Amino acid sequence: MHDIRALRADPAAFDADLARRGLPPVAEQLLAWDEQRRQAQTTLQERQARRKALARDVGQLKRTGGDTAALEAEGIALRAEMEALEEAVNALETQSTALLANLPNRLDATVPDGADESGNVVQHVWGTPRDFSFTPRQHFELGETLGMMDFATASRLSGARFVVLRGALARLERALGQFMLDLHVTEHAYEETLVPVLVNDDAMYGTDKLPKFADQSFRTEDGRWLIPTAEVPLTASVSGEILDGAVLPLRMTALSQCFRSEAGAAGRDVRGMLRQHQFEKVEMVSVTTPEESAAEHERMTRCAETVLERLGIPYRRVLLCAGDTGFGAARTYDLEAWLPGQGAWREISSCSNTHDFQARRMNARFRPQAGAAPQFVHTLNGSGLAVGRTLIAVMENGQNEDGSITVPEVLRPYMGGLETIAP
Repeated sequence: MHDIRALRADPAAFDADLARRGLPPVAEQLLAWDEQRRQAQTTLQERQARRKALARDVGQLKRTGGDTAALEAEGIALRAEMEALEEAVNALETQSTALLANLPNRLDATVPDGADESGNVVQHVWGTPRDFSFTPRQHFELGETLGMMDFATASRLSGARFVVLRGALARLERALGQFMLDLHVTEHAYEETLVPVLVNDDAMYGTDKLPKFADQSFRTEDGRWLIPTAEVPLTASVSGEILDGAVLPLRMTALSQCFRSEAGAAGRDVRGMLRQHQFEKVEMVSVTTPEESAAEHERMTRCAETVLERLGIPYRRVLLCAGDTGFGAARTYDLEAWLPGQGAWREISSCSNTHDFQARRMNARFRPQAGAAPQFVHTLNGSGLAVGRTLIAVMENGQNEDGSITVPEVLRPYMGGLETIAP
């Protein structure tokens, strides 16, 4: 959510930020509604004061036997006018809130210009893609040949964009999730958290998933939502709180099932596990002060990069441009893993600083010191990592000519010492 006071102070800058995202100006409309609302509110307060005065005058006249008809008629007229003013104020507030709720976050000044992903900037590349002596295969070819990745059965059970993993591949996915959690908890000081996968409207709205992205999530018949990422319950856990500044930053991590409808993804990544309705992800969330959020963003991204480095997967860090930065983010790094089967870099993690955008929506604040006025926190979220996509990267980078897959050394303790997954 946006601060209407900041918009009033510099409407041109507000519209300029929207223009960087390719969106039309809205400041003039919002300020007009805001002025109408404030005028109506002022008039309403004046009418309320007059009605109280009338009530006193009517009471005095009745006690002295005076004629109250004219004053009572004025009171009736005032009540009707006040009801109309209240409706006008509510309508203007609803209009403004609806528009503001659908406007994306203001971009950090360091975000590069650009209309789409072609404007993204590669910050650095880690590792060297392996030189294969054979033509590398994609993960679904490897998995189906191994007899451990079954899309046909999943389709019969649930439809498209699901998978059944079996045997060593199922264990490898579990190993990846456990390895990531252990790394973030023991070395990166995140608190392991087990979260619900069903949340209410407030949790989704506060983390900017509603109303704009309702079609991208699954809703139950009783009105709850299956989480698209553990970012939602982790971040919303501080909703409505005034935190002691001394406890910040809060760092939380969770391994959870995630659910996305993939609305608008028809025809994209149809084969394989890259784009699924159900998947596992290790999420990192930080809640911190405005002064520390930029440094926290760098730290969080390094935590995600460390996972890839320990697994030996080549990757690159990409700073997203204005036109490719997500709705709730002020600044985002994507980590893209090299997939030799595709011969392409594919996103495996996204780490975003939302500044106070989510905090304003869910009224999450902190008190810098005793007696100080509360301020909005800054919230950050990042994949550490998407487990299914990491499985793909491990399979494709670790494949051998005979169709077997070499298990990364750091995962072998989680695999009972298994070094190679063979047919």
